[in-house]
Amino acid sequence: MKISTKGRYALRMLVDLAEHQSEGFVALKDIAGRQNISKKYLEQIVPVLNNSGFLQTNRGYQGGYRLSRTPDKYTVGDILRLTEGSLAPVACLENSPNLCERQNECATLHVWEGLYKVINEYLDGITLQDIIDSKAEMNGNDYVI
Repeated sequence: MKISTKGRYALRMLVDLAEHQSEGFVALKDIAGRQNISKKYLEQIVPVLNNSGFLQTNRGYQGGYRLSRTPDKYTVGDILRLTEGSLAPVACLENSPNLCERQNECATLHVWEGLYKVINEYLDGITLQDIIDSKAEMNGNDYVI
């Protein structure tokens, strides 16, 4: 399993919005500048996040985006499943129930099911708030004015 640029950039965008939530609506150009991501690329990601209720949008002067919920309500797993489609390490686990014709005789199925469980539990256990808190710890809450 490899996380695409779309998934990584969506996560970075949402973390940025979470960090700047006290500023109200944040312009896409500001996120792009801080994250060193093309504004055009972010424009492709926004509809996916917006249509899923992850974002609130405000058009016009002082328009932009903000999170529709608090950062502790967004898990990395939810964000990556939205942008990547599936986090399954093998194709046969992408459907539930498993439709593989070999599932009853597959000697390795339990290995992939175990890996899939670990991936989901790990990514569903990390919220945007956890990422912000971790970043603050790494930076020692060192604010410079």
